[in-house]
Amino acid sequence: MTDKATANERVYSAIRWEILAGDRHPGQPLKTAELCKRFESGVGVVRESLLRLAEHGLVQVRPMQGFRVPELTADDLRDLTEARLDIEPLALRYSVTQGGAEWESHLVGAHHLLTVTPKQDNSGKRYSPEWGKAHGAFHTALIAGCRNRRVLGIAQRLRDTAELYRRWSTGPQEDTADDHRGLLDAALARDADLAVDLLTARIRATHDVLSQHL
Repeated sequence: MTDKATANERVYSAIRWEILAGDRHPGQPLKTAELCKRFESGVGVVRESLLRLAEHGLVQVRPMQGFRVPELTADDLRDLTEARLDIEPLALRYSVTQGGAEWESHLVGAHHLLTVTPKQDNSGKRYSPEWGKAHGAFHTALIAGCRNRRVLGIAQRLRDTAELYRRWSTGPQEDTADDHRGLLDAALARDADLAVDLLTARIRATHDVLSQHL
């Protein structure tokens, strides 16, 4: 990896984490000059990172207004959920039927990390940033066995946006250890139908909870 590529990835990952961790509020402007100073990077690197994040639904680009963290709305959450219900079960089905031993090992490790990470932040009202990161990593690992790069890429972008909604929800914490254990067991048993049914139920339940607490 070249020095430029390394710098791009560093800045991209740092801004992405700040958004998903809740350090940047929905609707907050992302000023290029401030980000350049913060990450000691050039304008080109910062703009490229912001455009990549926009492709993943974590940044909005507005003409004459620049970049900002997306606003969270009920209409967008509905559209996001419909897209997730179309794409993520397909990616999961491919993953369960195509993933190998390395995929299984990574999935088990991601599940273990999720189970040992504290779930709530200090306020007790929201998910902790660390749990959100572990949760995203588990679901990424769940579909990582999918060999269709286009399906996988779309599914991952949708999940990024879903994690942003989850981070800012003040509703009840609907995910349970049993939910994730069930997904893990179904995936390892290569029961694609059961895994898809469980995931579909979780996506619908997540929408129902988040839509009440935007």
